[in-house]
Amino acid sequence: MQNVFLMMHQMRSDIATLAGQVASALRSVGMTVCLEPWLRQAVGDLYTCEEQHFPMDVIVAVGGDGTLLRATQTAITHDVPVLGINVGQIGFLVETELENLTQACKRLREDAYAIETRMMLDVTLPDGTVKTALNDVVLSRGGYARLIAVKASVENELVGRYIADGLIVSTPTGSTGYSLSAGGPIVCPEVECILLSPICPHSLQHRPVIANATQTITIELDCAPGQPAQLDVDGQKCGILTGTQQVRIHRSNTEIKLIRFGAHSFFERIRAKLTQWSC
Repeated sequence: MQNVFLMMHQMRSDIATLAGQVASALRSVGMTVCLEPWLRQAVGDLYTCEEQHFPMDVIVAVGGDGTLLRATQTAITHDVPVLGINVGQIGFLVETELENLTQACKRLREDAYAIETRMMLDVTLPDGTVKTALNDVVLSRGGYARLIAVKASVENELVGRYIADGLIVSTPTGSTGYSLSAGGPIVCPEVECILLSPICPHSLQHRPVIANATQTITIELDCAPGQPAQLDVDGQKCGILTGTQQVRIHRSNTEIKLIRFGAHSFFERIRAKLTQWSC
């Protein structure tokens, strides 16, 4: 690896210090660093390269899982892998901690790592726009008080009509996120499937469902004309649905590439990270 595109958490108070620390560590092992535009403006004009002309080889995402999810959109556009460095809370998806920065930079420069691929979802919105998700697609009542009604179908066969706070459609990667909080199962990333997890359903009979990764999921709002619902893709608001608008979800041909140093297995991450929730 030679050329690094640096992305960071956008709400930290120590942005300039942290950006300088990470960039200096990368440059000390002979790597070229370019900061994403907002970050370059925040820390001053210290880097002159522009994103559209920068021949990036890897994205280093400094933050938590939210920062890594944001970085995936740039990564799939440029077909490069992502290394996540955790300065957040749990950081389940990121690979290493900030305290291991020096070692991580050396291994990155020496190509001493493995690439792990994760499946993604293509999400077709009612207006035809297509979004790509690594974690999940969430149709929810958002800030509205009333429960919403959502129909979910797999390959045009109705799975159920949910009266609930919403519905989560997630990848195995997303199974350790919002879906898990809603009562969904933890799924190994090697298992290719799509999860449907209702959020606080009114009926006790509604439980999470797992579909084959090759199947197409359709979720349809089934509310009164004036009842809206909010659609989020990987935590980013994509719009408001009303009436009986539909969203179609299927496995994407695009996969994200995550840099792994092989220090921790999937189940070791679960033990080390997710048990923090009970502390």
